[in-house]
Amino acid sequence: MEVQEPKAEKSIQCKEIFTGNIIKVEKHRVKLIDGSESHREVVRHQGAVAVVPVFGDKIILVKQFRFPVNQFLLEIPAGKLEEGEEPELCAVRELKEETGYKAMKLTKLSEMYTSPGFSDEKIHIFLAEVIPDGEPEPDSGEFIEKIELSFQDIVKEILSGKILDGKTIAGVLMAEKHLNI
Repeated sequence: MEVQEPKAEKSIQCKEIFTGNIIKVEKHRVKLIDGSESHREVVRHQGAVAVVPVFGDKIILVKQFRFPVNQFLLEIPAGKLEEGEEPELCAVRELKEETGYKAMKLTKLSEMYTSPGFSDEKIHIFLAEVIPDGEPEPDSGEFIEKIELSFQDIVKEILSGKILDGKTIAGVLMAEKHLNI
């Protein structure tokens, strides 16, 4: 017996509202599954990577101010994919820029959509065994503090609500099966 895919919403009109350096915003008129119409606002994003860097028994995190939520967040290193850039190369680049560490071994853990209710951003999450390789080289306008914590301490921070970043929570928990803890 053949399983049929459920009907999907279909865009019948699209208007570009905004184009910036990182995102594009579109407003769609859509035909819904029941045949009625509605509107959808969609944020288009080129995609990103995040890296769970492991050095010995520590995971390297970065603390940086995130303007949209008006607070400092503790996160795994991450960054936007450049046009045509392979996720693995982006992961190595972002790791070096934000931490000064070099990936000796890179393992893809997963891909996930960050907020599929309004955005098509997909993030590729990697685990990296790392070694120090000089100083961080953050992008202009990035002010990053590097922090080393054990897996257990990071889980405590997640469970206590001190780590609020979704990619960090997902990445660290996915990395557990690869760590010797």
